Amino acid sequence: MTLLGKYLAKRSVNKSEVSRRTGISKVRISELTLNTSTKLRADELYLIALAINVDPCEILKEVCGHLKLEK
Repeated sequence: MTLLGKYLAKRSVNKSEVSRRTGISKVRISELTLNTSTKLRADELYLIALAINVDPCEILKEVCGHLKLEK
């Protein structure tokens, strides 16, 4: 499961409803939540955030917060 998948599961988000509200296919939502090699696009992140009524920055921090700059 991806970090996005864990975030949505923690919030008990219905992925079918997210798909319907965003226009992102159910297959793509499944890829984004289950396949760690799938890349999440910024537009997808923004639409998902709108669909679940959260600040897009919150999701961004959850899925990318582990990244650090190299010294």
